[in-house]
Amino acid sequence: MNGKTEKNLAYAFAAESKASARNTAFAQKADHDGYPQIARLFRAVSEAESVHALRYLRMMRGKIGSTEENLETAFHNEIKANVNEYPKLIQDAVEEGAGAAEKAFSQSRDVESRHAELYKQAMNNMLAERTTDYYVCQVCGYVSEDEAPENCPICGAVKTKFKKIE
Repeated sequence: MNGKTEKNLAYAFAAESKASARNTAFAQKADHDGYPQIARLFRAVSEAESVHALRYLRMMRGKIGSTEENLETAFHNEIKANVNEYPKLIQDAVEEGAGAAEKAFSQSRDVESRHAELYKQAMNNMLAERTTDYYVCQVCGYVSEDEAPENCPICGAVKTKFKKIE
């Protein structure tokens, strides 16, 4: 593939990923507003957009490697987000007095640190074949191992706000 196609695949991957997340949010809102059929439609389209995104990602050279390489890449991406990206986002939010965005960015930065820890653990334990349950805070994205905490250590959400990942 030439440079334009590689660039277009990356663009399409990002656009489809965003569309999937957006449609998931639209589904949640439709459920909340009492429109279960519309919510199902949004979830179906979200899934379809995710299929598109994954297809484009698989076509991009070097983006998916061995599981060990993928863990290493994921670990470094979390560190990069925490160290290079979120501080600027937080600073801009503070300067503009956008308290809610500042809080969301700060919590996301802190959760990225946790993600990096989990990836590092997985890299170190790759051959141990330990089975772990994961629970994700539906407020801030914190990931807990083995069981959900009584309260999220990042945002304080209660245990019922955690979703077990199957």
